[in-house]
Amino acid sequence: MIYTVTFNPSLDYVVQVEHFQKDTVNRTSKEHVYPGGKGNNVAVIASNLDVKSRALGFRAGFTGIAMEQMLREYGCDTDFIALDEGLTRINVKVKSDDEFEINGQGPDISEEKITELYQKLEGIGEEDVLVLSGSIPNTLPGDMYEKIMERLSGRKVRISVDATQDLLLNTLKYHPFLIKPNNYELGEMFGVTLKSDEEVILYARKLQKMGAGNVLVSMAGDGAILVADNGEVIKRLPPKGNVVSSVGAGDSMVAGFLAGYLRRGSYEEALKLGTAAGSATAFTSWLATKEQIQAQMQIMDDMK
Repeated sequence: MIYTVTFNPSLDYVVQVEHFQKDTVNRTSKEHVYPGGKGNNVAVIASNLDVKSRALGFRAGFTGIAMEQMLREYGCDTDFIALDEGLTRINVKVKSDDEFEINGQGPDISEEKITELYQKLEGIGEEDVLVLSGSIPNTLPGDMYEKIMERLSGRKVRISVDATQDLLLNTLKYHPFLIKPNNYELGEMFGVTLKSDEEVILYARKLQKMGAGNVLVSMAGDGAILVADNGEVIKRLPPKGNVVSSVGAGDSMVAGFLAGYLRRGSYEEALKLGTAAGSATAFTSWLATKEQIQAQMQIMDDMK
């Protein structure tokens, strides 16, 4: 099973406004509400790919109840911890001639509730994968990822970390199974600008020397490079298509990679499914369905 933890989930209110104008009333032409958060995205894509997923984290108020119910409707198991006060945040995303986002802050999380999360994580076994992704809200200690990984150390749980800068680097001493920086984030970690595949591979291997297992580097339209823990280096080019939105594409790549690996134990197949899932999500308005991902898999087969 794939477990995900989303510390600050959301309801994402996505609206289309034709030619947004300031200082006047704007009316929507389209609107959708989705369960948001990077871990939630991974859980939905995994479920779409018929891999059992369980979304963990914290929810608060009526918005939290709605968010968790939506995840269940998308086929995910959920086990969110209910907070006593506050509301799960609402993120507003306005799509017009330009795009605007207003993200909520989220509720406070007490030490008691953090301890409750630790207890839930005790049920994860060595056949499972735990996905830690996204930023840590300012209501939590900045070393939450490290604390979780330290508690699970020695239990052979495969942990995937998708975060930036020090939040990611500080977890490497616990040897995560998978990390997924993009090429810009990888360069930022070392204060360089990466201009070639060879440089991407070089710095991915530096992360391995620091403790990472598999380093999956996403490169948008240039595809992805996997520097695997067995020494393999594999590159996949994405299928061509019209990019509608990049939101959730990286999470979809992580979910597809993990689903592919759990299914066949092959890094080649894992990268293929991850690339297809990331592309399929980029080509649609939200997260890709199973059918959309399969269509991209077929296109990639035809590219050979």
